[in-house]
Amino acid sequence: MYQTILFDLDGTLTDSGQGILNSVAFALEKMGIEETKPDHLRRFIGPPLYESFSQFYQLNPEETQAAVDSFRIYFKEKGMFENQLYPGIVLLLEKLKSAGKTLVIATSKPELFAKQILKHFEIDHFFDVIAGASLDNNRISKADVIAYALKQLGNFPQPAVMVGDREHDIEGAHMNQLPAIGVLYGYGNTEEFEKAGATCIVKNVAELSDFLLS
Repeated sequence: MYQTILFDLDGTLTDSGQGILNSVAFALEKMGIEETKPDHLRRFIGPPLYESFSQFYQLNPEETQAAVDSFRIYFKEKGMFENQLYPGIVLLLEKLKSAGKTLVIATSKPELFAKQILKHFEIDHFFDVIAGASLDNNRISKADVIAYALKQLGNFPQPAVMVGDREHDIEGAHMNQLPAIGVLYGYGNTEEFEKAGATCIVKNVAELSDFLLS
C-alpha cells in the first residue's frame, strides 16, 4: 500500500479549532471588523489564512496582511497551544513508523508554528519532513506546500498519499499527482470530499489506521 504519507495538521492530527477561532476573533477586533455570525469564523480552519481574510471580508492586500499579522500575534502567544491531539493519533503514528512508512507534514500553517506545535505534543520525531507555509507569503497554497514537501523528500518511497480534512488538501494533492484521503473527524464533510475527488473517505482515526496499514 502507500509507503509515503503526507499529513495535514489542523483538523487531521490536532483539533486546533479553538486556538484558530480565538486568533481570528482577535485579528478582526484589531481591524475593527464585527463578525455578526460567530459560526463564520470556522471557515478559517483549513484554508490558507491570507486567502481567507481577503475573500471573507473583501480586504485589500495591505489590510489582509495587517489581519494576518494580528492573527499571528495572538496565535504565537496563546492560540497554538489552545489545541489538542485527536485520540489515537500517537498510536497511529507509532504503527506507521513501525511499518517503515515515510511520514511528512504538509500544512498551510506557517512552518515555524507547525514545528513548535509538533514539538509541544512530542510527535515531531515521527516525521521525515515538516513542510508548511512561508511567513513571506511566497508559499501559501496547499498545492505549493505539498510540492515543497515532496521536493524536500527527494527520492521518496512510492506510492505516496495525502491525508487531510478539507477540500484544499484533496485538491492540492491532485495538483501534485497524488491521491488523497479525506477524514471526517476534522472540519470537512463527505460532500466536499466527494466534490474534490477524494480517493477514500474515513470516519475516524481507527478507520484511517486500518486503511493505511492494509
